[in-house]
Amino acid sequence: MSDWTTDSNECLSISMVRAAEDAEGLGEQESYQDFHPAFTYPIFGEEEKIYGYKDLRINLKFASGSLKQLLSVKWSDKLKSADTVDNVDGTIRQFLPEEIETNEQTFQAQVEQDATSFKPFGELIYSYTRSASKGKGKYVVRLEPQPLNPDDEEVIVYEVYHCTWNTPGFKEYHRRMQIFILLYIEAGSYIDEEEDGWEFVVLYEKRKRPSAPHLSTYHFVGYSSLYNFYYFPEKIRLRLSQFVILGPYQRSGHGSDLYKAIYQYVLTQPRIGELTVEDPAEAFEDLRDKNDLKMLLNTKVFMEEAFGKDAVSHGGGRVGKVGKALSGGMSRGKMGPPVNKGWAEKWRLKLKIAGRQFQRLVEMLIQLHLEPLDTYGMKAYRLQVKERLYRFNFEILAQLEKEERLEKLEETFQSVKQDYTRILKLVY
Repeated sequence: MSDWTTDSNECLSISMVRAAEDAEGLGEQESYQDFHPAFTYPIFGEEEKIYGYKDLRINLKFASGSLKQLLSVKWSDKLKSADTVDNVDGTIRQFLPEEIETNEQTFQAQVEQDATSFKPFGELIYSYTRSASKGKGKYVVRLEPQPLNPDDEEVIVYEVYHCTWNTPGFKEYHRRMQIFILLYIEAGSYIDEEEDGWEFVVLYEKRKRPSAPHLSTYHFVGYSSLYNFYYFPEKIRLRLSQFVILGPYQRSGHGSDLYKAIYQYVLTQPRIGELTVEDPAEAFEDLRDKNDLKMLLNTKVFMEEAFGKDAVSHGGGRVGKVGKALSGGMSRGKMGPPVNKGWAEKWRLKLKIAGRQFQRLVEMLIQLHLEPLDTYGMKAYRLQVKERLYRFNFEILAQLEKEERLEKLEETFQSVKQDYTRILKLVY
């Protein structure tokens, strides 16, 4: 790399700045200072390189709650030719609100002022708790996590708020937070403020001030944007479009809680008929599958109807006698295999899960409960999965000769089975 060329991911640092009192007692990992983006190519180009500077440092600071911003661009040396040097300040400003601050002292004063005056926009729809001493630790997946007492000094409360463009003040707030879509979502882009169908859920960390326990401060963690479409005959389909958790909060379970907040909100809204997802990334697909599976496993009536009371152990695990399975005499519920399609569709509509996603979840649960030596059940399961795969890939498979088509279906079935095993391990 040339001495005058800089990696834009490495030279851009992000800081979520808290008021002095709110920052006291936070560990180094919890200070949320100077972390880096996952991507910068939407701003600085596909190669993510900036030319014309030595020791280039771009610092984009945010007031941790209000997201008021400070932009600082510094370097030790710069090429004299204006024709070849990249305009760093001008380029990044194209993606930021006009009122961005450049004076450090003015920005710090704004941080202190906003710390106690900023309150989340919109309607509170969900909350959860974490231990302050373990807030950054690895999140352990449990089917039935135990809630913590929010009044405990060692407990941090997280809250999720629902907003639309009509929420007073939110449109301006969205202009400050949308930059994280470019920095953390591959192929992410800004949405059109003129489109009325957008809804948003925003996640905040809520902290008590040591000197004033009655006073809470709010700190941005992440958000999701959703778009509503017409859903026959008189409801809407809510499509999850963008989903981002800030780097320092990732791999701590906050993404799962934000997704659960969205899903629980959907269930409470009679106007919404279904929740779907737009082109999910692989990591988000895993998050969605894991949480949807946990939800189904904890829905007692569904599981009992699916597999029978005697066949379902606590938490949705399998219990069965191999002898009965071998003889084909094991009691089968509505899940079969094969699944009772009318029963499955009734539950899909009730749970407001998109068709293909619900079919995949059903297949995972059947695989979880199948006895290894149940030849009848395995054959029925294989045919059920292959039928879905054939319908989903009909245009491609229909062009193949019969023998090749059967081979491709079997190959795909084995790959799906293997992937289901991997996903189920995320839950158990």
